[in-house]
Amino acid sequence: MIDPGSDSWSYVAAMFSYEFLGGGVEYDTIERIHRGEIDEWVQALTQSGLFEKATVSHIADSWRAAPRQLFDMLVLDADEMTARRCSLAWSSLDRLAPLARLG
Repeated sequence: MIDPGSDSWSYVAAMFSYEFLGGGVEYDTIERIHRGEIDEWVQALTQSGLFEKATVSHIADSWRAAPRQLFDMLVLDADEMTARRCSLAWSSLDRLAPLARLG
């Protein structure tokens, strides 16, 4: 798991949190993260050149194990309404996930 107090957490949050500023997030983005589809964010970390390969691998493993970590990082700097809207969307996906597995 990525330690929220670590430098890696801070740098990654700074790289991506702009996506959720000003209510610009789409439900599809939250849904993809909830499903564990994190490749675009891992690729962005890799291409940034800011992190060693091992660090990117560790972050990717953390996000695969707990996609909520990536989500939390993305809404870190969002305004209150955006953060609340995104959190409600995540909660609804949590409730629907068991039903999706049955289908």
